[in-house]
Amino acid sequence: MLRIRAFDERASKMVKRGHIPGTVHTSIGQEAQVVGATMALSDNDYMTGNHRSHGHPIGKGSPLGPLMAELQGKSGGVCKGKGGSLHLADFAVGSLGESGIVGSSIPIAMGAALSSKVLGRDTVALAFFGDGAANQGVLYESMNMSGVWNLPVIFLCENNQYALSTPAHTVTSGVIAERAAGFGIPGVRVEDGQDVLAVYEAVSTAVARARAGEGPTLIEVVTYRYNEHSEGLRLGTDYRPADEREEWLKKDPLVLFREHLIANGHTAEEMDALEADVLAEVDAA
Repeated sequence: MLRIRAFDERASKMVKRGHIPGTVHTSIGQEAQVVGATMALSDNDYMTGNHRSHGHPIGKGSPLGPLMAELQGKSGGVCKGKGGSLHLADFAVGSLGESGIVGSSIPIAMGAALSSKVLGRDTVALAFFGDGAANQGVLYESMNMSGVWNLPVIFLCENNQYALSTPAHTVTSGVIAERAAGFGIPGVRVEDGQDVLAVYEAVSTAVARARAGEGPTLIEVVTYRYNEHSEGLRLGTDYRPADEREEWLKKDPLVLFREHLIANGHTAEEMDALEADVLAEVDAA
């Protein structure tokens, strides 16, 4: 989680200085759901992302240098500078790609799961998507066929409660996780998406089911992004309540897990040293 936070904070600064073309969408505040999910996957498992996906390959072990080079459009990037922030992929860690087209990577994960089943492999696939994509038809087409074919795939909704500036409750009826019932597959809602261990437990259970041949699962993780939808975006209206962000800042996943580690025998000095190591790694990238 520290690596994702430090990487995204550095990317945000580089965009503002003109060192990264275009913009970036950071996962600051959402690190627990990213890491909880990716840590539940094996090295050979697949995943797909969305426009907010720097953290996904980092969570799966991608080195920071090639990722940062990709954001800058350099030939040393994971996609040789052709993908940038919005369309990067790192096949070496099973990251099949992300896309700025909302929901478009979901069927790619389904296809990866289908290939695993046809080839007789025990690999699973996980599709990350947001609450906005939860209202795209391609999700339901993918869940339907995955249920019919009993595919080893997990559909993970990163519900940060806003699709750009649109509050989820104004466009989404009911609970997203409960939509799984219509396809005869399990639906799980992680209410505290700032708790990395809770996310890990939910995704681990879904991965075990998929690997055992028991089919797909839909998981909804309730989380929150601390920054704007994208770096540099300035909207004419304040679409989030004034005190909402402050309340979520009290549930910073990095702070919560640091406290958990210290309560379980680690020292503050160890945590400080780890943070320094991560910052040095980002500096080197």
